Amino acid sequence: MDTATVYIVDDDAEVRQALAWLLRSRRVLSESFASAEAFELMLADRMARGVHQRQAACLLLDVRMPGMSGLALFDRLVERGETAAMPVIFLTGHANVPTAVASVKRGAFDFCEKPFSDNLLVDRIQAALQASAAHLAQWREQQHLEQRLRELTERERDVMRLVVGGLPNKLIADQLAISVRTVEVHRARVFDKMQVRSAVELANLLRPAGRGRLSGNTTAQRSAPDAQPHPWRSPM
Repeated sequence: MDTATVYIVDDDAEVRQALAWLLRSRRVLSESFASAEAFELMLADRMARGVHQRQAACLLLDVRMPGMSGLALFDRLVERGETAAMPVIFLTGHANVPTAVASVKRGAFDFCEKPFSDNLLVDRIQAALQASAAHLAQWREQQHLEQRLRELTERERDVMRLVVGGLPNKLIADQLAISVRTVEVHRARVFDKMQVRSAVELANLLRPAGRGRLSGNTTAQRSAPDAQPHPWRSPM
């Protein structure tokens, strides 16, 4: 995680400088912001330029600040679904157990009270960066899988669903009203496009995506008014 970045949002210049020095001493990149609004402007500019977060990051966020508070900024990040890729560690000089518990329940990575132990804080930052890296790796893997699914034709998706369902070629041919040879051709193309060598490997690859990412009935099922909906969805 050589290019991982820690964003520091704190209205206290001395705290920002101290945190930046601490991170620099541990060879961790950081960017500092004096307000939640300044940090939001950076995110908005990045979004406007189509720059997506590709490297691990985490946010050290002061709870109490003039203008938008750290809690208000956190709520915005939660609403936009940004806290998984960029875990939030709250920093506060005003320990408040109910606030800390509520924040962690809403997805904050941790809640640290000032003054904090340098080593403990860096440990939590490293853990947050690792969580961010794991999330981004999973996201990239999902994007790659969806790209492969988009390359399938409608008929290939029909065959794929039945292959993963464990049906032999003869039954697939009967259900789709096509020849066994045609099923074999589609099956081979599916394996090639999905970069797998067996039905088991294909099923294992699609299992995470089965959380509603794939869907649609086979051509035969779509033509049947009383057909039961297939649990998988087509790539979005």
